Amino acid sequence: MQPAVKRIIFFAAIIAFWEIGSRLELWMPIILPSPTMVWDALVTGFEDKTLIYDLAASFKRLAIGLGISLVIGMGLGVLLAKSKTADETLGTVILALQSVPSIVWLPLAIMWFGMNEKAVIFVVVLGGAFVMTLNVRVGIKNVSPLYIKAAQTMGARGWDLFARVIFPASIPYMVTGARLAWAFAWRALMAGELLSTGPGLGYTLRYASDFGNMSLVIGVMIIIGVIGSIVDQLIFQRVEKSVLQRWGLES
Repeated sequence: MQPAVKRIIFFAAIIAFWEIGSRLELWMPIILPSPTMVWDALVTGFEDKTLIYDLAASFKRLAIGLGISLVIGMGLGVLLAKSKTADETLGTVILALQSVPSIVWLPLAIMWFGMNEKAVIFVVVLGGAFVMTLNVRVGIKNVSPLYIKAAQTMGARGWDLFARVIFPASIPYMVTGARLAWAFAWRALMAGELLSTGPGLGYTLRYASDFGNMSLVIGVMIIIGVIGSIVDQLIFQRVEKSVLQRWGLES
């Protein structure tokens, strides 16, 4: 049986159990609305274009924040990999900051920027930059010494050695870093939007929660999860697999 068929059967069974349980009143609708109620809330949200505006606003913030985080991560990763002093000092700080959940940065972001777009983007940048930095660092440091010695034997030095050998050899790690940065940035975005004042999936999630609209709360949570899964599997996972196969790291 194909994996896609298995997934369809699995999720169909979950939805069926969920709907039947709701109709038999095994739990209160205010706690867990039925799939039908969630679907109606989503349809209403798309019909009045609320969720469309939310998606557009969230993806705009994500694109800006993720783009900045990838650039910063690339630069810091190269610095840590090429400078022992930076790795032993700044690298320790980055490793520590990587373990800090994105939502912890929210109070600082609000104090620095206020409750606006800049605060949300700041949280997104921090969510993706550190993991990208560490993956780029590991990728460059793990380049086989045989490749470097062979290139040096043929006269490659300095920037030429980095551009022709070290950078291409570390690309699989960079692709993995970008994939992880996307996942961390997406979660950071949702955390940041919970305290935002404009349109966005996180803002609508908090708004629906404040007014007790559990159908919309669960609906938005499903949208967040589906988008995360689709982007990861259809874009980043395929790109990562293609790169690994091209570099001979996966059959």
